[in-house]
Amino acid sequence: MNQKRFEAAKNKIVGMPREREGIGTLKEKTLHAMLKNYYAPDEKMHEVPIGNYVADIFTGNAVYEIQNGNFYKIRAKLDAFLAEYPVTVIYPIPHYKWLIWIDEGTGEFSPRRKSPLTGSAYGAFAELYRIKNYLKNERLHFIFPLIDMEEYRLLNGWSKDRKKGSCRYDRIPVALFDEVVIEKREDYLQFLPETLPEVFTVKDLSQTAKISLKAAGITLHILTYLDITERTGKLGRAYLYRQKLFLKG
Repeated sequence: MNQKRFEAAKNKIVGMPREREGIGTLKEKTLHAMLKNYYAPDEKMHEVPIGNYVADIFTGNAVYEIQNGNFYKIRAKLDAFLAEYPVTVIYPIPHYKWLIWIDEGTGEFSPRRKSPLTGSAYGAFAELYRIKNYLKNERLHFIFPLIDMEEYRLLNGWSKDRKKGSCRYDRIPVALFDEVVIEKREDYLQFLPETLPEVFTVKDLSQTAKISLKAAGITLHILTYLDITERTGKLGRAYLYRQKLFLKG
C-alpha cells in the first residue's frame, strides 16, 4: 500500500475533466482510471493488446486486470492471459461509501449521505466463487483495495423514489483504507481470524469476522475448495470445519 502514489493517481484523474458521451455514460469510469494510474503510473503499460484481448495493465511480464464485479465475464481473458503470464485481478471494494443521487431531469445532486455498511475483503468471495475453477492456478493472484469512495447514482429506478433498480453513474475515490493481497495459497489464511475455535461452524466465522452468514458460508466454501479448511463432521444441521493448511516454519 502506497498512500503517496494513491493520492497522486487520485489527483491526476479526479482533477481532470472526464470525457462524457452522455448522462450516465463515461468512456472510462473514474475509479477504474485512477486504479490503473495507481498500480501502473507509466501510461505506456495501459490498455496493451495481447492476442485477441486488451490488458488493463501489462508490465512486459505480468498482466493486471481491474474488475468491478461480474468475474464470470473475465473467464475468456483469464484463459488467454494465464497461458502466457501471471495475472493479478484487482477488485476494488468500498470501505466507507457516501451516496449522491443525480436527478437526470434537473441535473441536481442530492446531499452526500454515508452508507451504514462498511466493506471488507470478505466481500470478494462471492466474486471468487464465479471463477472458482481458476483459483488453484498458481499464476492467478488478487489485490482487494479497500477504498473510501463517493458513489453517484441516477434517479432512474423503478421504485416510487426512483432508487431501487437505479444505475450507478460513477465512483470517485476519496482515500485508500487498506489493501488485501493474495499472491499464494497461504495468503488465504488471513481470512481465518485467530480467535476462531479449533473446530468451528459457519456461524462462528460469521460472528468472529463480523460478516453475514451468507458471506461466511461462501468464504468457507472457497477455503474448503482450496484445502485451506476441511469439514470434520456436523453439529446438528451445521457443518463443522477446521483449518487444514498451516504456514511452514
